[in-house]
Amino acid sequence: MVKKAAPAPSFENAVAELEQIVHDMENGQMPLDQALAAYQRGTQLLRSCQDALNRAEQTIRTLEAEASGTSDEAQS
Repeated sequence: MVKKAAPAPSFENAVAELEQIVHDMENGQMPLDQALAAYQRGTQLLRSCQDALNRAEQTIRTLEAEASGTSDEAQS
């Protein structure tokens, strides 16, 4: 049986989960195997957040380019 990947959490949920993982790991009370699993999950969440931020940044650049193109035409 093949496991399907869970859908990526929303950006806000990923950040909240990542903050919780960091808090739990900083607490220092996690057994090694749990800490390794938490670290792995944290890297997945971090990657997901970085991807979301990169997509948002690209969208903003596109919108700014479109807006500057529109305003340039209006000034001509």
